[in-house]
Amino acid sequence: MEQALIFRQLFDADSSTYTYLLADPATKAAVLIDPVFEQHRRDRALIEELGLTLLATLDTHCHADHVTGAWLMQQAVGSKIGISGRYGDMVKGADYLLDHGDTVTFGDRSLTVRATPGHTDGCITYVLDDQSMAFTGDCLLIRGAGRCDFQQGDAKTMYASITEQIFTLPDDCIIWPAHDYSGRTASSVAEEKAHNPRIGGQADATDFIGYMDNLGLPHPKKIDIAIPANCVCGRPEDGKMPTVADWGPVRLTYGGVKEIDPQWVAENRSQVHVLDVRGPDEFNAELGHIADAQLVPLGELEARVGEISTDQPVVAVCKSGRRSAQATVILKQQGLTQAASLRGGMLGWNEASLPVEQG
Repeated sequence: MEQALIFRQLFDADSSTYTYLLADPATKAAVLIDPVFEQHRRDRALIEELGLTLLATLDTHCHADHVTGAWLMQQAVGSKIGISGRYGDMVKGADYLLDHGDTVTFGDRSLTVRATPGHTDGCITYVLDDQSMAFTGDCLLIRGAGRCDFQQGDAKTMYASITEQIFTLPDDCIIWPAHDYSGRTASSVAEEKAHNPRIGGQADATDFIGYMDNLGLPHPKKIDIAIPANCVCGRPEDGKMPTVADWGPVRLTYGGVKEIDPQWVAENRSQVHVLDVRGPDEFNAELGHIADAQLVPLGELEARVGEISTDQPVVAVCKSGRRSAQATVILKQQGLTQAASLRGGMLGWNEASLPVEQG
Protein backbone atom coordinates (compact mmCIF):
# COMPACT_ATOMS: atom_id res chain seq x y z
CA MET A 1 0.00 0.00 0.00
CA GLU A 2 1.40 3.39 -1.00
CA GLN A 3 2.27 5.63 1.92
CA ALA A 4 0.77 9.10 2.11
CA LEU A 5 2.88 12.15 1.42
CA ILE A 6 4.53 13.62 4.52
CA PHE A 7 3.10 17.14 4.67
CA ARG A 8 3.20 19.97 7.19
CA GLN A 9 1.83 23.51 6.97
CA LEU A 10 3.83 25.90 9.18
CA PHE A 11 3.02 29.51 10.07
CA ASP A 12 4.93 32.69 10.85
CA ALA A 13 2.60 34.97 12.81
CA ASP A 14 4.61 38.16 12.30
CA SER A 15 4.29 38.10 8.50
CA SER A 16 1.25 35.76 8.27
CA THR A 17 3.36 33.52 6.03
CA TYR A 18 2.77 29.82 5.42
CA THR A 19 5.75 27.52 4.93
CA TYR A 20 5.20 24.03 3.54
CA LEU A 21 7.23 20.88 4.17
CA LEU A 22 6.71 17.98 1.77
CA ALA A 23 8.53 14.66 1.87
CA ASP A 24 8.43 11.29 0.17
CA PRO A 25 7.74 8.73 2.93
CA ALA A 26 9.70 5.98 1.18
CA THR A 27 13.01 7.84 0.82
CA LYS A 28 12.50 10.66 3.38
CA ALA A 29 13.63 13.14 0.71
CA ALA A 30 12.02 16.53 1.33
CA VAL A 31 11.49 20.06 -0.01
CA LEU A 32 10.54 23.20 1.90
CA ILE A 33 8.44 25.90 0.23
CA ASP A 34 8.70 29.58 1.32
CA PRO A 35 10.83 29.25 4.48
CA VAL A 36 10.99 32.29 6.79
CA PHE A 37 14.34 33.50 8.18
CA GLU A 38 13.14 33.86 11.78
CA GLN A 39 11.63 30.35 11.75
CA HIS A 40 14.79 28.58 10.61
CA ARG A 41 15.44 26.79 13.89
CA ARG A 42 11.83 25.59 14.11
CA ASP A 43 11.86 24.27 10.55
CA ARG A 44 15.25 22.61 10.90
CA ALA A 45 14.21 20.92 14.15
CA LEU A 46 11.09 19.48 12.52
CA ILE A 47 13.08 18.15 9.57
CA GLU A 48 15.57 16.49 11.92
CA GLU A 49 12.90 15.07 14.23
CA LEU A 50 11.07 13.49 11.28
CA GLY A 51 14.35 12.04 9.97
CA LEU A 52 14.09 13.82 6.62
CA THR A 53 16.78 14.81 4.15
CA LEU A 54 16.05 18.30 2.83
CA LEU A 55 17.01 18.47 -0.83
CA ALA A 56 15.84 22.00 -1.62
CA THR A 57 14.12 25.14 -0.41
CA LEU A 58 11.75 26.59 -3.01
CA ASP A 59 10.54 30.17 -2.92
CA THR A 60 7.36 31.02 -4.80
CA HIS A 61 8.73 34.53 -5.47
CA CYS A 62 11.05 37.26 -4.19
CA HIS A 63 9.10 38.26 -1.09
CA ALA A 64 8.56 41.84 0.09
CA ASP A 65 7.08 41.05 3.51
CA HIS A 66 9.60 38.65 5.00
CA VAL A 67 13.14 37.40 4.48
CA THR A 68 13.54 33.87 3.14
CA GLY A 69 15.26 31.21 5.23
CA ALA A 70 16.76 29.56 2.13
CA TRP A 71 20.40 30.52 2.78
CA LEU A 72 20.24 29.51 6.43
CA MET A 73 18.93 26.06 5.52
CA GLN A 74 21.55 25.69 2.80
CA GLN A 75 24.29 26.39 5.34
CA ALA A 76 22.74 24.13 7.98
CA VAL A 77 21.89 21.02 5.97
CA GLY A 78 23.30 21.53 2.48
CA SER A 79 19.96 21.94 0.71
CA LYS A 80 19.81 23.62 -2.70
CA ILE A 81 17.96 26.90 -3.32
CA GLY A 82 15.30 27.24 -6.02
CA ILE A 83 13.58 30.40 -7.28
CA SER A 84 12.33 31.74 -10.59
CA GLY A 85 14.96 32.44 -13.22
CA ARG A 86 12.82 35.29 -14.55
CA TYR A 87 14.31 37.65 -11.97
CA GLY A 88 17.53 37.52 -13.98
CA ASP A 89 20.51 39.23 -12.35
CA MET A 90 18.27 40.59 -9.59
CA VAL A 91 18.66 37.37 -7.56
CA LYS A 92 22.05 35.87 -6.73
CA GLY A 93 22.99 32.71 -4.86
CA ALA A 94 20.28 30.32 -6.10
CA ASP A 95 21.16 26.83 -7.30
CA TYR A 96 18.04 26.27 -9.40
CA LEU A 97 16.71 29.07 -11.63
CA LEU A 98 13.29 27.65 -12.34
CA ASP A 99 10.83 28.35 -15.11
CA HIS A 100 7.52 27.13 -16.47
CA GLY A 101 7.47 23.37 -17.06
CA ASP A 102 10.45 22.54 -14.85
CA THR A 103 10.21 19.66 -12.39
CA VAL A 104 11.63 19.45 -8.86
CA THR A 105 11.98 15.84 -7.73
CA PHE A 106 12.17 14.64 -4.13
CA GLY A 107 12.42 10.86 -3.87
CA ASP A 108 9.56 9.28 -5.79
CA ARG A 109 7.51 12.50 -5.73
CA SER A 110 7.84 15.74 -7.66
CA LEU A 111 6.55 19.28 -8.12
CA THR A 112 5.93 20.88 -11.49
CA VAL A 113 6.62 24.58 -11.93
CA ARG A 114 3.92 26.81 -13.40
CA ALA A 115 4.88 30.42 -14.06
CA THR A 116 2.20 32.65 -12.53
CA PRO A 117 3.47 36.26 -12.80
CA GLY A 118 1.39 39.29 -11.91
CA HIS A 119 2.30 39.90 -8.28
CA THR A 120 5.95 39.91 -9.42
CA ASP A 121 7.54 38.89 -12.71
CA GLY A 122 9.00 35.78 -11.12
CA CYS A 123 6.03 34.30 -9.27
CA ILE A 124 5.79 30.52 -9.42
CA THR A 125 3.08 28.02 -8.50
CA TYR A 126 4.34 24.55 -7.54
CA VAL A 127 1.94 21.73 -8.45
CA LEU A 128 2.27 18.26 -6.89
CA ASP A 129 2.76 15.40 -9.34
CA ASP A 130 -0.82 14.08 -9.01
CA GLN A 131 -2.26 17.63 -9.17
CA SER A 132 -3.86 17.22 -5.75
CA MET A 133 -2.04 20.24 -4.30
CA ALA A 134 -0.94 23.62 -5.64
CA PHE A 135 1.30 26.04 -3.75
CA THR A 136 0.27 29.37 -5.21
CA GLY A 137 2.46 31.84 -3.35
CA ASP A 138 1.04 35.36 -3.53
CA CYS A 139 -0.75 34.82 -6.83
CA LEU A 140 -3.99 33.18 -5.71
CA LEU A 141 -4.92 33.55 -2.05
CA ILE A 142 -7.93 32.19 -0.18
CA ARG A 143 -10.78 34.44 -1.35
CA GLY A 144 -8.18 36.90 -2.60
CA ALA A 145 -5.16 37.53 -4.81
CA GLY A 146 -1.76 39.11 -4.27
CA ARG A 147 -1.41 42.86 -4.73
CA CYS A 148 -0.15 44.16 -8.06
CA ASP A 149 0.99 47.70 -7.22
CA PHE A 150 4.78 47.22 -6.84
CA GLN A 151 7.66 44.97 -8.04
CA GLN A 152 6.48 45.07 -11.68
CA GLY A 153 3.06 43.91 -10.58
CA ASP A 154 0.35 43.82 -13.22
CA ALA A 155 -3.29 42.87 -12.67
CA LYS A 156 -3.90 41.88 -16.31
CA THR A 157 -0.96 39.48 -16.16
CA MET A 158 -2.17 38.04 -12.87
CA TYR A 159 -5.66 37.46 -14.28
CA ALA A 160 -4.13 35.37 -17.04
CA SER A 161 -1.93 33.48 -14.58
CA ILE A 162 -4.84 32.53 -12.34
CA THR A 163 -7.33 31.64 -15.04
CA GLU A 164 -4.90 29.83 -17.35
CA GLN A 165 -2.50 28.15 -14.90
CA ILE A 166 -4.38 27.64 -11.61
CA PHE A 167 -8.06 27.46 -12.55
CA THR A 168 -7.20 24.85 -15.21
CA LEU A 169 -6.13 22.43 -12.47
CA PRO A 170 -8.69 19.82 -11.26
CA ASP A 171 -11.53 21.31 -9.23
CA ASP A 172 -10.55 19.23 -6.18
CA CYS A 173 -6.94 20.43 -6.26
CA ILE A 174 -6.21 22.00 -2.87
CA ILE A 175 -4.88 25.56 -2.90
CA TRP A 176 -2.13 26.28 -0.38
CA PRO A 177 -1.27 30.02 -0.43
CA ALA A 178 1.79 31.83 0.94
CA HIS A 179 -0.33 33.99 3.26
CA ASP A 180 -3.63 34.33 4.99
CA TYR A 181 -4.53 37.15 7.36
CA SER A 182 -7.77 35.70 8.74
CA GLY A 183 -6.75 32.27 9.99
CA ARG A 184 -7.84 30.36 6.89
CA THR A 185 -5.52 27.51 5.96
CA ALA A 186 -6.48 26.11 2.55
CA SER A 187 -9.04 26.22 -0.24
CA SER A 188 -9.67 24.44 -3.54
CA VAL A 189 -9.76 25.34 -7.19
CA ALA A 190 -13.53 24.80 -7.27
CA GLU A 191 -14.10 27.06 -4.24
CA GLU A 192 -12.01 29.91 -5.61
CA LYS A 193 -13.59 29.64 -9.06
CA ALA A 194 -16.99 30.00 -7.47
CA HIS A 195 -16.47 32.28 -4.49
CA ASN A 196 -13.30 34.35 -4.82
CA PRO A 197 -14.62 37.95 -4.69
CA ARG A 198 -11.86 39.25 -6.95
CA ILE A 199 -11.78 36.68 -9.73
CA GLY A 200 -14.47 34.06 -9.05
CA GLY A 201 -18.00 33.64 -10.36
CA GLN A 202 -18.64 35.57 -13.56
CA ALA A 203 -15.80 38.06 -13.07
CA ASP A 204 -13.89 38.93 -16.25
CA ALA A 205 -10.53 40.63 -16.73
CA THR A 206 -12.07 44.11 -16.49
CA ASP A 207 -13.71 43.25 -13.17
CA PHE A 208 -10.50 41.82 -11.76
CA ILE A 209 -8.28 44.68 -12.92
CA GLY A 210 -10.70 47.27 -11.57
CA TYR A 211 -10.79 45.53 -8.21
CA MET A 212 -7.02 45.13 -7.95
CA ASP A 213 -6.22 48.67 -9.08
CA ASN A 214 -8.33 50.11 -6.27
CA LEU A 215 -7.19 48.10 -3.25
CA GLY A 216 -5.47 51.08 -1.63
CA LEU A 217 -3.15 48.94 0.50
CA PRO A 218 -0.35 50.41 2.65
CA HIS A 219 3.28 49.84 1.70
CA PRO A 220 4.65 46.50 3.04
CA LYS A 221 6.34 47.17 6.39
CA LYS A 222 9.47 45.10 5.67
CA ILE A 223 9.90 45.79 1.96
CA ASP A 224 13.10 47.86 2.35
CA ILE A 225 14.71 45.03 4.32
CA ALA A 226 13.11 42.00 2.69
CA ILE A 227 13.73 42.63 -1.00
CA PRO A 228 17.50 43.30 -0.75
CA ALA A 229 17.89 40.29 1.56
CA ASN A 230 15.84 38.04 -0.69
CA CYS A 231 17.90 39.08 -3.71
CA VAL A 232 20.75 37.14 -2.04
CA CYS A 233 18.48 34.28 -0.92
CA GLY A 234 18.36 35.48 2.69
CA ARG A 235 22.11 35.58 3.30
CA PRO A 236 22.81 38.02 6.19
CA GLU A 237 25.19 40.91 5.56
CA ASP A 238 27.78 39.43 7.91
CA GLY A 239 27.44 35.98 6.35
CA LYS A 240 27.07 34.36 9.77
CA MET A 241 24.56 31.83 11.02
CA PRO A 242 22.48 32.97 14.03
CA THR A 243 22.93 30.93 17.20
CA VAL A 244 20.49 29.90 19.92
CA ALA A 245 23.02 30.64 22.68
CA ASP A 246 26.50 32.13 22.80
CA TRP A 247 27.81 29.79 25.51
CA GLY A 248 27.44 26.42 23.80
CA PRO A 249 25.88 24.44 20.91
CA VAL A 250 22.31 24.77 22.18
CA ARG A 251 19.60 23.56 19.81
CA LEU A 252 15.94 24.49 19.72
CA THR A 253 13.52 21.59 19.24
CA TYR A 254 10.32 21.79 17.18
CA GLY A 255 8.51 21.97 20.52
CA GLY A 256 10.50 25.07 21.44
CA VAL A 257 12.79 23.44 24.02
CA LYS A 258 16.44 24.52 24.29
CA GLU A 259 18.57 21.38 24.47
CA ILE A 260 22.27 20.58 24.62
CA ASP A 261 23.98 17.24 23.97
CA PRO A 262 25.39 15.14 26.85
CA GLN A 263 28.82 14.73 25.21
CA TRP A 264 29.39 18.49 25.04
CA VAL A 265 28.35 18.90 28.68
CA ALA A 266 30.73 16.12 29.75
CA GLU A 267 33.61 17.71 27.83
CA ASN A 268 32.83 21.18 29.21
CA ARG A 269 31.67 20.22 32.68
CA SER A 270 33.61 23.01 34.41
CA GLN A 271 31.94 25.66 32.21
CA VAL A 272 28.32 24.95 33.21
CA HIS A 273 26.22 24.56 36.35
CA VAL A 274 24.31 21.26 36.33
CA LEU A 275 20.88 21.41 37.97
CA ASP A 276 19.20 18.05 38.64
CA VAL A 277 15.41 18.47 38.95
CA ARG A 278 14.53 14.87 39.82
CA GLY A 279 13.45 13.70 43.23
CA PRO A 280 16.01 12.78 45.94
CA ASP A 281 15.19 9.08 45.53
CA GLU A 282 16.07 9.23 41.81
CA PHE A 283 19.24 11.26 42.37
CA ASN A 284 21.03 8.29 43.97
CA ALA A 285 19.18 5.51 42.16
CA GLU A 286 20.29 3.27 39.31
CA LEU A 287 20.93 6.04 36.76
CA GLY A 288 23.02 7.98 39.26
CA HIS A 289 23.77 11.67 38.89
CA ILE A 290 26.35 13.95 37.30
CA ALA A 291 29.24 14.93 39.56
CA ASP A 292 28.67 18.15 41.51
CA ALA A 293 25.10 18.48 40.24
CA GLN A 294 22.80 20.62 42.38
CA LEU A 295 19.60 18.82 43.37
CA VAL A 296 16.44 20.95 43.31
CA PRO A 297 13.28 18.92 42.57
CA LEU A 298 11.11 20.47 39.87
CA GLY A 299 8.21 21.07 42.22
CA GLU A 300 10.46 23.20 44.46
CA LEU A 301 12.33 25.02 41.71
CA GLU A 302 10.29 28.23 41.53
CA ALA A 303 10.52 28.77 45.29
CA ARG A 304 14.24 27.93 45.43
CA VAL A 305 15.49 29.61 42.26
CA GLY A 306 17.51 32.04 44.38
CA GLU A 307 19.75 29.12 45.43
CA ILE A 308 20.93 28.54 41.87
CA SER A 309 24.25 30.05 40.83
CA THR A 310 24.08 32.54 37.98
CA ASP A 311 27.86 32.59 37.41
CA GLN A 312 27.58 29.94 34.69
CA PRO A 313 24.95 28.76 32.19
CA VAL A 314 22.58 26.22 33.71
CA VAL A 315 22.08 22.73 32.28
CA ALA A 316 18.90 21.21 33.70
CA VAL A 317 18.77 17.41 34.04
CA CYS A 318 16.07 14.83 34.73
CA LYS A 319 15.50 11.20 33.72
CA SER A 320 14.45 11.68 30.07
CA GLY A 321 14.63 15.42 29.38
CA ARG A 322 10.95 16.22 29.88
CA ARG A 323 10.96 17.65 33.41
CA SER A 324 14.22 19.46 32.69
CA ALA A 325 12.57 21.10 29.67
CA GLN A 326 9.94 22.56 31.97
CA ALA A 327 12.69 23.59 34.35
CA THR A 328 14.22 25.81 31.66
CA VAL A 329 10.83 27.49 31.23
CA ILE A 330 10.64 28.21 34.97
CA LEU A 331 14.24 29.47 35.00
CA LYS A 332 13.52 31.82 32.11
CA GLN A 333 10.44 33.16 33.87
CA GLN A 334 12.65 33.87 36.88
CA GLY A 335 15.22 35.72 34.78
CA LEU A 336 17.78 32.93 34.23
CA THR A 337 17.88 32.98 30.44
CA GLN A 338 21.18 31.11 30.00
CA ALA A 339 19.75 27.64 30.50
CA ALA A 340 19.21 24.49 28.46
CA SER A 341 17.87 21.00 29.03
CA LEU A 342 20.20 18.01 28.82
CA ARG A 343 19.13 16.16 25.66
CA GLY A 344 17.87 12.69 26.60
CA GLY A 345 18.36 13.30 30.33
CA MET A 346 20.22 10.80 32.48
CA LEU A 347 19.03 8.02 30.18
CA GLY A 348 20.94 9.66 27.33
CA TRP A 349 23.91 10.38 29.60
CA ASN A 350 24.14 6.71 30.60
CA GLU A 351 23.64 5.48 27.03
CA ALA A 352 26.67 7.58 26.05
CA SER A 353 28.65 5.83 28.85
CA LEU A 354 29.46 9.14 30.51
CA PRO A 355 30.59 9.16 34.17
CA VAL A 356 28.00 9.10 36.95
CA GLU A 357 28.05 9.16 40.72
CA GLN A 358 25.78 7.16 43.03
CA GLY A 359 25.11 7.24 46.74
